Amino acid sequence: MQKRNKYTEIEDFLSDESFQQWVLSRVDENGWEEWTLESRQRAKLVEDARLMLLAMKIPENKLTKSDIHRALQDTWLKIREKENQKNVKTLKLNFFRKRFLTGIAATLVIGLMSAWFYNNHFKTENKIVTYKELIDENSEGLVEQTNNSNKPQIITLSDGSSVLLQPNSKLSYPKIFTGNERKVYLSGEGFFEISKNPKKPFFVYANEIVTKVVGTSFRVKAYSDQPDVEILVRTGKVKVKSNELISKSDEEEIVLLPNQALRFLRNDMKFNKITNITQDPVLVQNVGNIEQLSFEFNDIPVSQIFETIEQAYLVDIDYPENKLKECHLTTSLSDQPLTEKLKIVCKSIGNNTSFEMNGNQIIITSEGCN
Repeated sequence: MQKRNKYTEIEDFLSDESFQQWVLSRVDENGWEEWTLESRQRAKLVEDARLMLLAMKIPENKLTKSDIHRALQDTWLKIREKENQKNVKTLKLNFFRKRFLTGIAATLVIGLMSAWFYNNHFKTENKIVTYKELIDENSEGLVEQTNNSNKPQIITLSDGSSVLLQPNSKLSYPKIFTGNERKVYLSGEGFFEISKNPKKPFFVYANEIVTKVVGTSFRVKAYSDQPDVEILVRTGKVKVKSNELISKSDEEEIVLLPNQALRFLRNDMKFNKITNITQDPVLVQNVGNIEQLSFEFNDIPVSQIFETIEQAYLVDIDYPENKLKECHLTTSLSDQPLTEKLKIVCKSIGNNTSFEMNGNQIIITSEGCN
């Protein structure tokens, strides 16, 4: 049963027979209740899956995986409509608050029944692409990083690119990029800062779309149970198109520039380009520190630069404050991955200054500035 420790999506629980027994038949041979109570974050995900499984109890009919995805999409669309009517207030679905349980369960039941009826009476050609399908399509060995914590995690790739992986998200990537392309696979949300290499473009595969870049920074939000995929560009230029699993390879790419975004509606297979992100309440609401903070420094204390990096990446930087308290730097760090930012800062300080990264902990060693 150790495999359940790696469950990050509702579908993982729905396909587990022992979980089905526990929820539907009250048979808890594998200690689901005790396991669930070990973590508040885990308990929320289990409760979501439990409500979904209960809502799926439609007599004499079995729902397919596509039915589950489509029902989840319908539910999220209804939630978004209500959210927009309220001036897009922060969406906080707390499944442990009793006053929300009945409404949410009813919405899920309606969504699932609608999906079942639609699937049986109006067949669609739309194809839903899952994270597992993307991984299975890749022939090279991949490393998978899953963020089961409650805060973002930094992942440094072999080419120096960095990914700020959000909670309940996972990323698969090769230990070393070979060939003339760099490919990674995302489920969830991540902020990417890509090392420049025009001869070796970088591709992010997320659900039904592919994002192509050479060197830039951007955010991809692609949760399997949400109705759309979002890409927001901070610096540089990206190109987006549908995955070849659902479209022809010669399909036209959509180009995004800084402060532009794209929303892919999975249910309708449509792209909505957003040229002014400040006019989109949902995008504005989800912008993080790393997208808002300035990395242009003009005669700024090193301590302040480190503080900015800490706020942007939610990391801890340990450095010799006494030796660096008089150090000021003028530099631009707007278009570099985290490791490049640290290299530039350390080189500018001089005197054998170096850094070491261990997860979200960064240690600076220095004898002082030049």
